[in-house]
Amino acid sequence: MALRTYKIGEIAGLTGLKPFVLRFWESEFPQLVPVRTPKGQRLYTEEHLALIRRIKTLLYDEKLTIDGARRRLSAAPASGPGPGSGRDVLREVYEELLAIRKLLGD
Repeated sequence: MALRTYKIGEIAGLTGLKPFVLRFWESEFPQLVPVRTPKGQRLYTEEHLALIRRIKTLLYDEKLTIDGARRRLSAAPASGPGPGSGRDVLREVYEELLAIRKLLGD
């Protein structure tokens, strides 16, 4: 089974972030390292997408600084979802549904 990968433009569309923001976050968050093709194109996995959504939540919703978000991610357990992660997923789904609704013209 092939692993699903996304180009930077696809990730930007899925998250509502600009590509330059994603490139900047790569320099700020050591956990966010996309795979590079031989031509240098970034390829993101589902895990990268989940991490980007988590970073977005920390920065935009919880209003943490980059340093604060970096510390929060470093302190998070590496295995499995932690407390409140279900709420984070629900928030992300809700935000995506609102974006779709807006695209459809309410």
